[in-house]
Amino acid sequence: MKSPASASWKAPLKFRMPTAENLIPIRLDIEVDGQSYKDAFTWNPYDPDSEVVMFAKRTVKDLKLSPGFLPQIVQSIQLATFRSYEGQDMYVGDKIIPIKLDLQVNHTVIRDRFLWDLNNFDSDPEEFARTLCKDLGIEDPEVEPAIAFAIREQLYEIAIQNVTTARENRISKKGRRAAEHFTPSKASGAALDLMKLFSFGSSVVRKRKEWDYYKPVLDLLSNEDVHALEAKEERSGWEGKLVLRESI
Repeated sequence: MKSPASASWKAPLKFRMPTAENLIPIRLDIEVDGQSYKDAFTWNPYDPDSEVVMFAKRTVKDLKLSPGFLPQIVQSIQLATFRSYEGQDMYVGDKIIPIKLDLQVNHTVIRDRFLWDLNNFDSDPEEFARTLCKDLGIEDPEVEPAIAFAIREQLYEIAIQNVTTARENRISKKGRRAAEHFTPSKASGAALDLMKLFSFGSSVVRKRKEWDYYKPVLDLLSNEDVHALEAKEERSGWEGKLVLRESI
């Protein structure tokens, strides 16, 4: 049987993450009674809803959060959004898209840009993150999952956009090929030329002539740098709340 990666890009596929494992990104940012809880992780959408409740209960217990966090966490893990797209067609086309990383994890700041092949459904963001951290000598164990999550978050957004594209093509009666309806992007113009740069098992490429642009940048922050950034973010958060209250 042919894998989605080897199938004709002209044919629509059923909605899923364009990766080997169909894991979706979940980001939580919840505040209850002055307590805040932030987290980012991936979730198997085929797990029963009871697993979400069990996760919320464990989180509230382990982090000693107030009981009010329990329903908020359950509600924020929006599997219904993913499931609403299940079974729907999505067009991938000859899509080579740019992925951008701009992350601060503890003392590590990493910035990177590279091109990702959406047609390779054998791709593995977690494996890419492991390789990148190894190549750059990153020792902080929290950086690797943060990189993988950032990639999945961008791929998830694009997958949803591709469902919209498929809907528009069904509505259209002009008989055009699916590829003609994609919104132009910086990567799409060179997509056909870039396809030959990818092997079957590869999803990421850095063009030789753009190595100075498409290359990772790594910075290690001092304790003073981290405290300064945290203070700046805290001030920005309070300023945002003040503006919101004034507007009300």
